[in-house]
Amino acid sequence: MLSQTTFGPTDAEIDRVVAIGFPAWLEEQFAKPQALHRDYIDRRTAEIEPLGFAAVQNDFLETFFAQAVAGEDQLRQRMTFALSQIFVVSLADNTLGEMPRGVAAYLDMLGQHAFGNFRDLLEAVSLHPVMGIYLSSLRNQKESATRVPDQNYAREVMQLFSIGLYELNPDGTRRTDSSGNPIETYGSADIAGLSRVFTGWSWYAGPAPGDRTRDRFFGISAHPDRDWQPMQSYSGAVADADFHSTSEKRFLGVVISEQQAADPEASLRMALDTLFDHPNVGPFIGKQLIQRLVTSNPSPAYVGRVAAAFAGNASGVRGDLRSVLRAILLDPEARAAPPVGGAFGKLREPVLRLTNFLRAFDARSISSRFNGIDNTDDPATALSQTALRAPSVFNFFRPFYAPPRTSIADAGLVAPEMQIVHEISVAGYLNYMRNWIARDDHPDLRLSYSAEIALAPDAGSLVDRMALLLMTGPMSPSLRNILVASVEDRAIPAAVLDAAGNVVNASDRDAAARDRVRIAIYLTMASPEYLVQR
Repeated sequence: MLSQTTFGPTDAEIDRVVAIGFPAWLEEQFAKPQALHRDYIDRRTAEIEPLGFAAVQNDFLETFFAQAVAGEDQLRQRMTFALSQIFVVSLADNTLGEMPRGVAAYLDMLGQHAFGNFRDLLEAVSLHPVMGIYLSSLRNQKESATRVPDQNYAREVMQLFSIGLYELNPDGTRRTDSSGNPIETYGSADIAGLSRVFTGWSWYAGPAPGDRTRDRFFGISAHPDRDWQPMQSYSGAVADADFHSTSEKRFLGVVISEQQAADPEASLRMALDTLFDHPNVGPFIGKQLIQRLVTSNPSPAYVGRVAAAFAGNASGVRGDLRSVLRAILLDPEARAAPPVGGAFGKLREPVLRLTNFLRAFDARSISSRFNGIDNTDDPATALSQTALRAPSVFNFFRPFYAPPRTSIADAGLVAPEMQIVHEISVAGYLNYMRNWIARDDHPDLRLSYSAEIALAPDAGSLVDRMALLLMTGPMSPSLRNILVASVEDRAIPAAVLDAAGNVVNASDRDAAARDRVRIAIYLTMASPEYLVQR
């Protein structure tokens, strides 16, 4: 349960779940308050701006890891991370790379709506300036004799953020026509019609209509909070013929009639309502959340149950994400023991492996900043993944990816996270984690192996603790035997006493015990049984 709902189990969280049970733990997590990443960036800016410095990407990574590793609202954190891989923006984009405050606020926005309603989330994503920059809907203008509206966001809000490419049955399987071909959900005309909805929106300028000047539409005379406040429509106070399309807008069988006066809010409301009400949204988004949290290949029945929760909660409300999460995490397929030989589970993505390690061994930041993890993009020397640095709007990996010429692909299954796995990334991960496990001299982060060192003389007990903290269940006997034998290969010397009965080789014994712990951690995290979250 905790591997699916947190950035990694801890002793304390395990005890809490055992004490109150899964449903009560979920409700307790729903009630925990949210801490804002933007507040951290603002504090850092106040500290370093007088010295002539500005916040950078590493400041964003500090607050990301501080909350992922030490935050109490773990379910919100994990859900937010999952949403960030569906509603993708990326610091790898040159413009966003210079906007750590805006990206921090975008992550806050996902967290704010993580337990809310999907319709509100979809609107907040659509109007966030970071998304507006990333998918070029900010400063998008109406059609003219020489220009058509930018279609980027109109396409991706359908393809990636709501309904997907093909019509789906309630259980997530594709609908087909009489010839057995999948049925596309939209075409180029739908993209063109929807693109007109996303015209006339630009930077936040202020609460008064008169604040929205032409200069501010184009980015001049910037409001100090424009990097995180929702985009505003520029009509009414500004010559409304200039920006928002008043033409008829046709998409997905809906028609927004030609407007006498530009009304961007009405156009947006109808467009997002149409997307939200589409029957694809529940199975399309629900299946991806299952993949991000539980298993890469949920059964159609599992997807169908989650889609039904999306379609209406106990009160009949559509899009309630708390109900969706309950359905995902309390479903029999999520809670039952994995079937022997069955296609259950998911490859642990690299960022989650790192946070699992840091949480399991009680990583503490001396500065409280979680300073020094930095960019982990490099597959040769790091993790081949950094939070919110996906290479494109399609995330680090696609939900339907299957490694070619493998038994996975032959069986018609998928393994999304395998898209960033190759010979170099495998070696890079092992070397990166070896450096973490072995070092005692990190300038800011300190790990605690005290409980493990106490078990080091008993190799079997030490390895069983690895299974508790790092794996989702007991190790197989074969893996356990390998690890126990490897740990025992590092002998702990017998105590040597002086005439007064004092141990004179205590430092050698302590070093051997610590080595045993490191061997156990490293080989566990290198094993296929660990790398597949079951």
